[in-house]
Amino acid sequence: LFDSMKVGAERIRDIVLSLRNFSRLDQAEMKPVDIHEGIESTLLILQHRLKKDSLHSGIEVIKNYGQLPRIFCYASELNQVFMNLLSNAIDALEEIRNSGEVSDKKPTISIYTEMASSNSVRIRIADNGSGMTEDVKKKIFDPFFTTKPVGSGTGLGLSISYQIVVDKHNGKLSCVSSSGLGTEFIIEMPISQ
Repeated sequence: LFDSMKVGAERIRDIVLSLRNFSRLDQAEMKPVDIHEGIESTLLILQHRLKKDSLHSGIEVIKNYGQLPRIFCYASELNQVFMNLLSNAIDALEEIRNSGEVSDKKPTISIYTEMASSNSVRIRIADNGSGMTEDVKKKIFDPFFTTKPVGSGTGLGLSISYQIVVDKHNGKLSCVSSSGLGTEFIIEMPISQ
């Protein structure tokens, strides 16, 4: 009983620390941040959507992190970008799962980080979902555009992410996707502003 209580308390502590790290409420200014820490906090918050349950297999997350220096950024806002991109990837994979389509490929999200140049980093978040058409891809960063059913999406996640990466951090946010071949979002950000 004590062991069970200890494990439960440790899990609660990890989640609280993760939420604190994710929100960075005490750090509103731009400062050097470990990008991988932000990605890991976001994954921990989303783990309930990634896990296997009685009806569905889980979503596999493949992480391939490069050696990155700390990046000067607004940490809580950048974590919001990770949350939006990862949530959308999970939604795309769940959409396939819920449609009843039979697929032999395991639902997977891949996260890669690497140096893009001597003063910039690249973060790529990809899913092996159904992808999107060219028409949809042209509109994804438009405010209020969504492909989700009425009531389940605001159409603001990617628009806000674009503003955070491009306007606030002088970076780039782009999308590579083809119908049937999944989607990849690519963030490029300068290490220092």
